Amino acid sequence: VQLQASGGGLVQPGDSLKLSCAGSGFTSDYYNIAWFRQAPGKEREAVSCISRKDGSIYHADFVKGRFTLSKDNVENMVYLRMNSLKPEDTAVYYCAAGPAPYSGTYSDFVAGCRSVHGMGSWGKGTLVTVSS
Repeated sequence: VQLQASGGGLVQPGDSLKLSCAGSGFTSDYYNIAWFRQAPGKEREAVSCISRKDGSIYHADFVKGRFTLSKDNVENMVYLRMNSLKPEDTAVYYCAAGPAPYSGTYSDFVAGCRSVHGMGSWGKGTLVTVSS
């Protein structure tokens, strides 16, 4: 699986931005596509995640109500719409893909989404800077 993230840029607090993740090489729909971010001096953290299989969605608490996620399996695209951006959202954003189990609970899905080491494929990051 190959992934490419795009759409980052410099915006002001309160602005919106839409990131895109273009994928290829999927052999089935049993993948989770996640967005992670890494700010300078901080560890990489999971932001949002969507299941190609059934559209289940996970959002980290710090983006709930502000970020939305959508997918297009035909075009192999995943979109992260970020609203009400804050300076603390400044980071390099990465999209990643990890295998999804054939069965499991929503908690299993979330655990898979949040695992950096569980993601088998990573795209190059796109920088988001929120500053006035």
